[in-house]
Amino acid sequence: MSIGFTHLRSFHAVATTGGFTRAAQMLKIGQPTVTTQIKELESSYGVELFLRQGRQIALTEAGQALTELTGRIMQLREEAHELLSGHGKLQTGHLRVAAVGPFHATAMIAAFRQRHPGIEISIAFGNSEQTLARLTGLEADVAVLAHPVEDPRVLSHLYSTHEVVVFVNADHPWFGRTSVPLEELEGQPCVLRERGSSTRLAFERAMAGAGLSIRQELEIGSREGVWKAVELGMGIGVVADFEFVAHPRLCPIAIAGGAVRTEYRIAVLRDRAATPKLRAFLEAAETTRAG
Repeated sequence: MSIGFTHLRSFHAVATTGGFTRAAQMLKIGQPTVTTQIKELESSYGVELFLRQGRQIALTEAGQALTELTGRIMQLREEAHELLSGHGKLQTGHLRVAAVGPFHATAMIAAFRQRHPGIEISIAFGNSEQTLARLTGLEADVAVLAHPVEDPRVLSHLYSTHEVVVFVNADHPWFGRTSVPLEELEGQPCVLRERGSSTRLAFERAMAGAGLSIRQELEIGSREGVWKAVELGMGIGVVADFEFVAHPRLCPIAIAGGAVRTEYRIAVLRDRAATPKLRAFLEAAETTRAG
């Protein structure tokens, strides 16, 4: 039995949609065809790819490993289609962006769209861990992160560097101050983002490096939640300087000596960095850098 691309395509559709019926609908083929191709794939190699319990299925260890490979295959197929359809001119296609926030990413996307209006663009926001996972999991083509990346699969380009500031509400005794030493933050109740947030990570590293401890009063999984909690007097917030939005009851305070910093990076998978679409995005993003 010759196993070809259609078998791998059917497997990937089942693995990513979670069912044979949904895979058949996505591929616009009959469900018996999908079922037959999966059975042929498993029997030809003597491997079980799915665990079946009634109508429920789950990937085996071999199935999970194959999903990573077929994800790359499907991505390369899409890139080949985009290249040939547009004759290398990026006239069609889809760019998927993952980012830790809208501030820099939106400017990059606007610059890219101005150059390549025929490319469809989608963007997903999350914390740094989620954003990197989307990139390495092939759910995104490019990621905008706020920390260095040590994964050998990932190539990242420095975009900008920013100081981290704290902010308090109008009833806090620090309201109106222009700066605060890092040491003075020890023991202060802090309202922090969830673990995986780049700003939180930078703050924790700086405090630990100075031998200081953080008193976490509250952990909230959204920027908006942190801001509201600080406004209500539940503690001190931490944010990158450019992210602070003027508010009559909130005051940003610099951390003396620029002791806490984040750096924004544009990251792509190393083995995809040379593709025309990603090169074009990096070139467009470069035009939006300050200075």
